[in-house]
Amino acid sequence: MTTATTPPYLDFERCFHAVSSRDSRFDGQFFTAVRTTGIYCRPSCPARVPNPENIIFLPTAAAAQHGGYRACLRCAPDAVPGSPLWNTRSDLASRAMRLIADGAVERGGVGSVAETLGYSTRQLTRVLTDELGAGPLALARAHRAHTARLLIQTTRMPMSDIAFAAGFTSIRQFNDTIREVFAMTPSRMRDDAERRPNAFSTKGTVTLRLPYRTPLNPSWIDWFLSAHAVPSVETWSDGSYARSLRLPHGNGSVSLRIEPGFVSTDLSLADMRDLAPAVSRIRHLLDLDADPVAVDAALGDDPQLAAAVASTPGIRVPGNLDGTELLLRTMIGQQISLAAAATHTARLVDALGEPIDTPHEGVTRLFPTAAAVAEHGHDVLTGPARRVTAIVDVARAIADGDVNLHAGRTIGDLRAELLALRGIGPWTADYVSMRLLADPDILLDTDLVLRQGAQRLGLDLRDCDRWAPWRSYVSMHLWRTALVNR
Repeated sequence: MTTATTPPYLDFERCFHAVSSRDSRFDGQFFTAVRTTGIYCRPSCPARVPNPENIIFLPTAAAAQHGGYRACLRCAPDAVPGSPLWNTRSDLASRAMRLIADGAVERGGVGSVAETLGYSTRQLTRVLTDELGAGPLALARAHRAHTARLLIQTTRMPMSDIAFAAGFTSIRQFNDTIREVFAMTPSRMRDDAERRPNAFSTKGTVTLRLPYRTPLNPSWIDWFLSAHAVPSVETWSDGSYARSLRLPHGNGSVSLRIEPGFVSTDLSLADMRDLAPAVSRIRHLLDLDADPVAVDAALGDDPQLAAAVASTPGIRVPGNLDGTELLLRTMIGQQISLAAAATHTARLVDALGEPIDTPHEGVTRLFPTAAAVAEHGHDVLTGPARRVTAIVDVARAIADGDVNLHAGRTIGDLRAELLALRGIGPWTADYVSMRLLADPDILLDTDLVLRQGAQRLGLDLRDCDRWAPWRSYVSMHLWRTALVNR
């Protein structure tokens, strides 16, 4: 183990209080490394609280692993919600973490991630090591270990297939990492999992429980997903949401249901290398890494918002699964009803969307690629010619690489890039930025429905600084206030 110490931005007393009270709200926000045992835990670990002189607090699991600590088998510290800091902050470290969680290092290497962010590999490594206690390779290694554990415990895939699906470059690297991180061999980990009933699914399918910080009121997410569902791409039935997935190595489908404390998730993947990106994108879609207690405490202090917050505790800001789909669907839906937008989008999907290899009932196609919309959009899309041309031109800009829709963008750069495109105004730029980057502080104050919600609550949207940095959540509360009172 290294002689690492608690970084100054993690207040030791505050962290120790969270550990002493076993506060699960802080799971994923920091990790407890115990010098005397060489183990690291989540704050809510049920084991005896160590003496304060024997522990340090670290910002990431990767920092703990890099320091020579192994994961606690009792609390599984890698299986926690992600840190909300990656969304509330927009610095280089946070933007890099979003890309690393999506598997960018495994697909293109550290150099590719650095280039995407506009920095050199050396600069990126230095900043991540200083801020997060581990460089990009160590952070990616921690994600690979987590993915491997999921595949070992939930599928019957051969270990060699799991090693390469998780992103390891050799069987030896895979075996060494599992032993170092979890203090057991892959085969023993599977033997332990086999003792649990119904632990395994077949190759290509994985059943997971995705944890989140409570509270989470599912009513808003349920309404949002069901109201925007597009036939062939998505279905909604009795609290269960299913849809197709376009992923880096292939396609897939997922079925979700929000349960107390977790989201029950059934994933079918054409290529198991896409497990980690799929999980990352699903968590982003449902805003599962948010800190709802912090959000509700801040907004609930406003007397005019207090009733809305109390009626929907833990409201979430829906993210997205694919930036191209988000932008083009937003443009299709401009100035028309949700039902009309679904009809227009379904027509586009039926004409240009590719069939998926892992269909779900009612989910049979992917949303079309930008290249397909650019080439054939004029033949399929209907409505005002100006709007159709704008959609096709934006699709062409995405296909040509002139517009980059990824989670590593800064909001200023992304918004400016979007506003430079014909047919995209401030509302569309803000809405897409909010959902693509999971930015928690965007107030959609030009939205008609949101303004109706503000009027019901007697809010002056010009006086919005007091809600920072949670104005995206205010947008959700105002939308819901208007919609439930219609």
